[in-house]
Amino acid sequence: MSVRIDIAGLQPMGAPPARGKPRAWGKVAFVPSPLAELGMALHALSEPAHHPGLQGWVTGVTARLDPHLADRMCEADFLWRTTFSDLFLPCAGLPGGSALPGAGLAEELDLLDKLSDEQFVDAALEFTCAVPYDTPGANGPLTDEGLRHRSLERAAARGPRQLRFTEQLLADPPRIRAWLRQFLHDCDEAFFAETWSRLRHQLAADARHKTDLLRHKGLPEALAAVSPAVTVDEAAGLIMVDKLGDGRTTTADGGLLLIPTSLGRPHLIVLHRYGWQPVLQYPVGSSGFVVPPTVEQLALRMTALSHPVRMRICRHLARSAYTTSELALAHGMTAPEISRHLGVLKKAGLLTTRRRGRYVLHQLDVTVVARLGSDFLEGILR
Repeated sequence: MSVRIDIAGLQPMGAPPARGKPRAWGKVAFVPSPLAELGMALHALSEPAHHPGLQGWVTGVTARLDPHLADRMCEADFLWRTTFSDLFLPCAGLPGGSALPGAGLAEELDLLDKLSDEQFVDAALEFTCAVPYDTPGANGPLTDEGLRHRSLERAAARGPRQLRFTEQLLADPPRIRAWLRQFLHDCDEAFFAETWSRLRHQLAADARHKTDLLRHKGLPEALAAVSPAVTVDEAAGLIMVDKLGDGRTTTADGGLLLIPTSLGRPHLIVLHRYGWQPVLQYPVGSSGFVVPPTVEQLALRMTALSHPVRMRICRHLARSAYTTSELALAHGMTAPEISRHLGVLKKAGLLTTRRRGRYVLHQLDVTVVARLGSDFLEGILR
């Protein structure tokens, strides 16, 4: 499973490179975004369990948050609690497919104002109106009565505040647009301006570093520095982002935007809305963390451990190293049967093996097993 970004339309800059030199890619930009970071801040405040590393910041902001602003934060929290709305990346929806984020929040809010009412409503209701996210649609909930009814029905399931917000959004988009702009402005004054002044230098430095990698090492090296979950196949013209879900988008004649975030770990967000510029928002500082397994590796490990016989084998292997014959004797099974179970565990990366004379000893890699819980959470939240 992955989200794939077709980059075949990106034109390399300049003349073909000399042998051994990286291609120079045009229309690939690493740029911080204050509005995207504000969206991540709202998400962290709404779902602090997703971000244990931000516990101190969340506690500090929450303690001094004005109750009225905190109440308003709940009115439309499905824009940032359940997922990360594309409204926080409005530059991606502008014509041309190569617009960049603004330098400041006010500039980004001006970009948000440039989206059409249809774009705004579709992006706001992307997880309540059931419009296919990465395929073209003729109509949205503003013009399609069926989608309008489904949006209201799903909003009602989320609660009375969400239903009221959705009703107002569908009835009077300009009013909700003005409400959202004022709300984001008030969040900036209340807590985000101080946070952004502290984070923007780190994000700018990361963007410069990735841009240098892009210029001197090429796109694969730059994306490898973004996250081990991101790979590129230059020959096929594809970027693959390992996520628990499928999607596809294309740069077409536009560009590719990569936005660093200090508040987003463990989320690796891919904007792949049809007709919008592809955007990859990634947490900074990934290199200091243990490389997480791919979704496929994670599924293999959990499947391997779900079998009752392999669970009993793991009980032995967690305590000491055993040969296949010893395990067969302990479990009343044949050596080939034990070998098959060991093969599954080894393929999943859960065993270590070492040779002692003519014997091969197997042992459970307890470090890998101990990380399964956090790896699972990162995999489903990525």
